Amino acid sequence: MKRLAALAACLLLLPGPAAAQAFRATYEVHAAGMVVMEIEARFDLSADDYRVETRVRTRGLAAFFAPGEQTTRVSGGWTGTAPLPGSYVSEGTWRGRARRTALDWPEGAVRVLALVPPNEEEREAVPDDLRRGTVDALSALAGLSRQVARGEGCTLAAPVFDGRQRSDFSAGNGRREVILPWRDAWRGEALRCDVEGVQVAGFRRDGEGRENATPRRATAWIAAPYPGAAPVPVRVDMPSRWFGTATAVLLRAEPAESRRAEPVDRLQARPAERRADLAR
Repeated sequence: MKRLAALAACLLLLPGPAAAQAFRATYEVHAAGMVVMEIEARFDLSADDYRVETRVRTRGLAAFFAPGEQTTRVSGGWTGTAPLPGSYVSEGTWRGRARRTALDWPEGAVRVLALVPPNEEEREAVPDDLRRGTVDALSALAGLSRQVARGEGCTLAAPVFDGRQRSDFSAGNGRREVILPWRDAWRGEALRCDVEGVQVAGFRRDGEGRENATPRRATAWIAAPYPGAAPVPVRVDMPSRWFGTATAVLLRAEPAESRRAEPVDRLQARPAERRADLAR
């Protein structure tokens, strides 16, 4: 379920063009006829830098088997058209256990500042040579969005490191399709992007999850949710471990207040304060 949450958050956070207004969107993830997850997403971009925030929470039967909630923030800038992350913090609780990851990129090289629980309890270490040149997944997808907003197509090739796992992500296709009416979800014409991810290091010590070495594929449809808005994913189809294919749909989107002046490590505030802040 953590894997599904991470993939959903990453695919749903494709910010819009460089001068876009701060933006908030609410999604539901459906699988096996149920709502299994909800996602609140916020981003703030400029020509010089970017800031992305997500909150993911399991619901229904998924919350019974794998209760979890996670908040993630990343901030960074651009080097040419490519993202250059600066600070990343992700923390929450899964199955009753607190988890936290903090990264930064001094002089462009990734550095792990915090891992709770310690990585050696769960996973094999990622070699230093596989960490070089990596970005976090949200920054990689912010770069893809920048390309889409500029009309440069739906392409991506990014080495991604989240503090524990190292994966290769790629995207392609870029043809336009019509999303048909479905419940209360967004509908209309969108750009289809086919996304593929394969884990290359950081496998679990118990051997579970090595099937991730097989490419995992998902599809995201990107469009402006209302006139004048930046393009964001309005639907995502992705694989899940327990429920087959899961579908994330955009329910609503609205402008949000910019938080550009806030430090990423504000996530160290008390959990109740973070939840209330993100819900506003």
